[in-house]
Amino acid sequence: MAFTQDRITGKNFATRSEVIAKNGMVATSHPLATQIGVDILKKGGSAVDAAIAANAALGLMEPTGCGMGGDLFAIVWDAKTQKLYGLNASGRSPKSLQLDYFVDKGMDKIPAHGPLPVSVPGAVDGWFELHGKFGKLAMKDNLAPAIQYAKEGFPLTEYIAASMGRSLQFYTRKGFPNIMETYALDKKGVIPQKGDVFKNEYLAATLTKIANGGRDAFYKGDIAKTIANFIQAQGGFLSIDDLASHQSEWVEPVSTNYRGYDVWELPPNGQGIAALQMLNILEQYDFSKIPFGSPEHIHYFVEAKKLAFEDRAKYYADMDFADVNVDHLISKEYGKERQALIGERAGQYSAGEISAGETIYLTTADKDGNMVSFIQSNYRGMGSGMVPPKLGFMLQDRGELFSLIEGQANTYEPGKRPFHTIIPAFITKDGKPYLSFGVMGGDFQPQGHCEIVMNLIDYGMNLQEAGDAPRIDHTGTSKPTGQVAEGKGKIRLESGFDYETIRELMVRGHDVGYGLGIYGGYQAIMWDAERGVYFGASESRKDGMAAGY
Repeated sequence: MAFTQDRITGKNFATRSEVIAKNGMVATSHPLATQIGVDILKKGGSAVDAAIAANAALGLMEPTGCGMGGDLFAIVWDAKTQKLYGLNASGRSPKSLQLDYFVDKGMDKIPAHGPLPVSVPGAVDGWFELHGKFGKLAMKDNLAPAIQYAKEGFPLTEYIAASMGRSLQFYTRKGFPNIMETYALDKKGVIPQKGDVFKNEYLAATLTKIANGGRDAFYKGDIAKTIANFIQAQGGFLSIDDLASHQSEWVEPVSTNYRGYDVWELPPNGQGIAALQMLNILEQYDFSKIPFGSPEHIHYFVEAKKLAFEDRAKYYADMDFADVNVDHLISKEYGKERQALIGERAGQYSAGEISAGETIYLTTADKDGNMVSFIQSNYRGMGSGMVPPKLGFMLQDRGELFSLIEGQANTYEPGKRPFHTIIPAFITKDGKPYLSFGVMGGDFQPQGHCEIVMNLIDYGMNLQEAGDAPRIDHTGTSKPTGQVAEGKGKIRLESGFDYETIRELMVRGHDVGYGLGIYGGYQAIMWDAERGVYFGASESRKDGMAAGY
C-alpha cells in the first residue's frame, strides 16, 4: 500500500501501483476471473473472448452481482476498423403482461422481488452477439473455465461470502423456492462462509448445454421451458415466446468532448448519457483553480448531478418506445443552459424543457489493440429471488425500474426494455483508444464515471489513484420509476474528505453524511500509444484485480 499526494490539496489517500503489461490486460472484480481472462488471451483469444470467459466465471464466483439471469451492455474498440461498437443486450418485459394488471391490483410500483419484475435475461445472447462479431476461440473454450470451477469448486472471498449470506437469509425468509438447493454449501442448508469451497453443479450443467448448443439452447430449448414454466407457476408472465423472440441490439455509442477527450457512453434505455450531461455542465468550471475535495469541487459536482438526473427521470427510456432527444440532451448548448441554473448554494431543480444496485464491471484488452468495456448485472444484488429448478442461477428483477404512472417515457409496456442503471464507458483521444472503464453501483454509476474522468483529466491522477481517491455520492433526485426528488437530496462523502469541507457544504445548504454510501466498484485499462503498453487498475474497495502478460 502506497500513499499518493493529491496534486492540488496536498492531502494524502491510500492507493497502490498500476499494473502494466504489453500483450494484454484484464481487470475484473474477482482475482480468479481475471486469471481466467488472461489465460484466454494467452491461448490466442480476443479481448471479447476474455470478457465472455471472465463474465461466465463471475456468474459463478460473484452471484451477488451478476449471472446468466441478467442483462449486459458493452462497448468494443475494434482495432481493425478503428471504431467503437456498442451492444445493448438487455431484455424486454413479458408480452402478455399489461399495465392494467398493476393498476387493477392497486400497485403504485412494481415489486422488487418475486416473479413480476422478471424480464427476459439478455446476457447469454449478448455473449453470442459479441462472439459472432469479435470472437476468435470457440465458445466451448470460453465457457470451459467456468464449467470446471463450477464442478470442482473455488474458495469464496470475504466480500462475496458476506453478501451471499445476507441475500440467502433474505430470500429464504421470503419463502422463494430452490434458493438453498442451489446456493447452500451442502444438503443441510449451510450458508457458505469466507474460504469455503463453493460448487454449483447445476450451473456447470447449464453452461455445458450452452457451450454445446449455442444461444438457442438457452432461449429455445429445455432451459427456456424450465424458466418460463417456473415463472408462470410462481404467478409471473414470462413465456417461452418471450425468450425465443429475444435479440440484442447493436447501437452507436454517443459522446461528448471533455477538455480534449471524447467520453463515450451508450444511449438509453441505460443512464450513460447522464454522465455526458454532467461533464458538459462541469466543463464550464476551471478545476485547475478548484482543489480536489474542496467545497467548491463537491458543490458544483453535486449540482451538475442533480440537473442531469432530473432529465434522466423525465426522458430516459427504451428508445423503441420513447422519443429521447439524445443529441439535444448531450449538446454543449444545453449543458450551458443547465449550468446557468447553478448558484453558490444547494439547489432543487426540475427537468429541462426539450423538443419532442450490485453489478460487475470488467474490461479486457488484447495484443492486437482490441479493448472491451463490459458491464453485467442481475439488479438488487442476486436478483429477483426467482431461481428456476436445477439451472444454477437467479433471474434478474430489472422490471422493477419501470414506472406505473401512465404517460411517462419509462411507463411499463409489454415487450419494452426497462430503464437500466448499468453503463460501460470508453474514452478516445484524437480518434484513438485511450481508456476503457466503468464504475458499478446503481444510480451512482454516472457520478462515478464523472469522478474518474475528472480525477484523470482535471486532477492529474494516475489510473489507480483515480479509482482510489475518495468519492462523492449524492442521492434523493427524481427517478425514472416516477419518484420525485426528496428536497435537495443528500450528499454522502467517503472517508478522506476533511471536516472543514463538510461544514462549508452545510453552510451552502447541503445535507451531508459522512462514511456510509454507495461508492461503486471500478476497473479500467488505459492504452499508452507512445510506449505500446497497457495500464490496468482495479477497485481497492472490493476483491478485484488487474493483470496482464
